Amino acid sequence: MTQLRGQRIVSQLDADGTLAVSLQDFDVPEPTGSEVLIRVEATPINPSDLGLLFGPADVVGAEFSPGRVVARMPEPAVRAMSARHGMAMPVGNEGAGTVIAAGEAPEAQALLGKRVTCFPGGMYATHAIADARMCLELAGGITAEQGASAFVNPLTALSFTETMRYHGHSALVHTAAASNLGQMLVRICHADGIPLVNVVRNEAQVAILKGIGAEHVVDSSKDTFLDDLAAALDATKATMAFDAIGGGKLVSQILTTMEQVANKGAAYSRYGSNSPKHAFIYGALDLSPTILTRNFGFVWDVSGWLLTPWMSKLGPEIVDKMRRRVMAELTTTFASRYKARVTLEQALTRDAALDYNARRTGEKYLITPNG
Repeated sequence: MTQLRGQRIVSQLDADGTLAVSLQDFDVPEPTGSEVLIRVEATPINPSDLGLLFGPADVVGAEFSPGRVVARMPEPAVRAMSARHGMAMPVGNEGAGTVIAAGEAPEAQALLGKRVTCFPGGMYATHAIADARMCLELAGGITAEQGASAFVNPLTALSFTETMRYHGHSALVHTAAASNLGQMLVRICHADGIPLVNVVRNEAQVAILKGIGAEHVVDSSKDTFLDDLAAALDATKATMAFDAIGGGKLVSQILTTMEQVANKGAAYSRYGSNSPKHAFIYGALDLSPTILTRNFGFVWDVSGWLLTPWMSKLGPEIVDKMRRRVMAELTTTFASRYKARVTLEQALTRDAALDYNARRTGEKYLITPNG
């Protein structure tokens, strides 16, 4: 059998701070056991992918040539990422395509010729290997584009609500809420009767969320932001927040306002209220330090949140329930929209890279490696 050759995008950081993101030829491996070989048809560029693709590197000042981007990484990041120095790392968490070869295991053979969606990593490629047990077959009529984003955003949004229940909270706050993920969360919370406060940064994003039925949307750019946030928190009694921003003072403002709402009519205590307040930081749209001004009592928690560890914590029964819901509502609740579609080589052009790396709301890119 002739060796199949493919192409993929890899990201390599060297110890001198040089980041090279390039299109690389590779020998496509043959699947064995429960593995399947997928001809990748669509794969999204998510913020989580950008962390490996470029991270905090200076993309604006990078050198671009066909199929290659060379940028400088800040020294603190170079030190923090020492474990990946010299490694050409394939990029792309999730995607969809057709199974063109399969290992000998029955579960792999059952997917031969089927269109599937999966989350194996290395999906910015013409071909990818995945474990059949981690693939989901797309129902008839569902395109690869519709199925490409079936894991990261849908399971993250559903895991937010399951994390809320796990910790005994009953309502949520979400920042950068007009994103694809944020819109999914609005639809989930509406369907499940979960009060949700959406924090956005301009009137256009307010209109987007109001247009899909969001009740509580507050604009952080307004002079009335803190008063508007207090009114929304008072109406919903939300005490858990999921923050996509990371840097700056927004998390602190949310916790402070939660504390103010909890203290309404309560007796004074120098330790603050007994209301539990929890903020999870799950994104890094702002890479500056997270600023906490501790005027929100002592019953609070700020921690990081990552999808895969939380899915492990929630357990296989809940995760299976979430996956079945995603498949059932893939073209409704969990539908994704894309600003542009690019090939592997086009994804590494200056115009495209600067556009999708800006991470603007509603401007998500989709890579179509074979078309």
